[in-house]
Amino acid sequence: MRTQVAIIGAGPAGMLLSHLLALGGVESVILETRSRQYVESRVRAGILETSTVELLKSVGLGERLEQRGDPHRGIYLRWPGERHHMDFVDLVGRKVWIYGQTEVQRDLGRAREAAGQEIHHEVTEVALHELQTDRPHVTFTDSDRRAQRLDADVVAGCDGSFGPSRAAVPDAVRSTWERTYPYSWLGILADVAPSTDELIYAWHPDGFALHSMRSDTVSRLYLQVPNGTDLADWPDERIWAALAARLGHGADGWQLTAGPITDRGVLPMRSFVMTPMRHGRLFLAGDAAHIVPPTGAKGLNLAVADVALLARALHSLLCDRDPRLAETYSDDALRRVWRCTHFSWWMTTMLHTSTDPFDTQLQLSQLRWVTTSTAGATGLAENYAGLPLGL
Repeated sequence: MRTQVAIIGAGPAGMLLSHLLALGGVESVILETRSRQYVESRVRAGILETSTVELLKSVGLGERLEQRGDPHRGIYLRWPGERHHMDFVDLVGRKVWIYGQTEVQRDLGRAREAAGQEIHHEVTEVALHELQTDRPHVTFTDSDRRAQRLDADVVAGCDGSFGPSRAAVPDAVRSTWERTYPYSWLGILADVAPSTDELIYAWHPDGFALHSMRSDTVSRLYLQVPNGTDLADWPDERIWAALAARLGHGADGWQLTAGPITDRGVLPMRSFVMTPMRHGRLFLAGDAAHIVPPTGAKGLNLAVADVALLARALHSLLCDRDPRLAETYSDDALRRVWRCTHFSWWMTTMLHTSTDPFDTQLQLSQLRWVTTSTAGATGLAENYAGLPLGL
């Protein structure tokens, strides 16, 4: 087989990249280790920045988002005795949308299927070869257990933290930065209408809590828990009691409504950045190059920003024979990556409690500053609602 761009990974980054490339007349083939059903059912991010929504709409992927997406002006910051609304529209003129990654994935899947995109699901033994030549290729075993070879002009690694693309960058040329946080999130999906009109980010002596949502009938909620937490130690009653206490049930007349929990899991928290995001004819995007804790709602949006840059760079390289954007892709992408990495760290450390009383006072001071200072509030709003693409 031969194509212009071999894309490893059929998650949002890989699927959106193939869509953007096709709009510019660039062919691609996608390889994915999981089934389409599995990829489209994974519960992941649910908050889209203004620039992400604008991009999806501009390339024909906005119809269901317009119908089902839930725009939000801002968030609430809460701690005992305090509740403040951060209005992003008033502060920076931008909003965010609640629209789950599963929905984005389905939109992309339908669009690529309609376009006849070649996607090989449930492949194994994926290996990347000759990346520093202008004729790289990928070998893999297809779902029928047949050995295959895919020749390409470029390989795009959109296969996440544990895929072969990141590992294909030699240790001698890559640098990594990592921060593992001393806590995790216990996340649940519940079949109950949200108890709030905006997301609630809550600091509490017992630990952080977040009230998010997926629709007008499904709520998504999180609790800070120790690393290594066993879900068996958290029955439904304990989860709802902890959420009620940390989110301020009963304060100012606000009530948290409990409901049937349909899904739960423990999510470790870490930050990770690898550089460079390009090695020869291999280009990395999304989680293959960087991970952020979910507190700042940046993961999916960063992947979209990466592939928006990468699609332009590859079109210029392959169609116009101009390598300049490809040569600067890594540096261009990393400026936004580090900005979002810092913001995600900042939100995480401001809201997650520790056993250090000094940290507690710093966190409360920072929360008071953010909610009373126009400069502080604007900084949070600018980063949360998202910078324009390309910045």
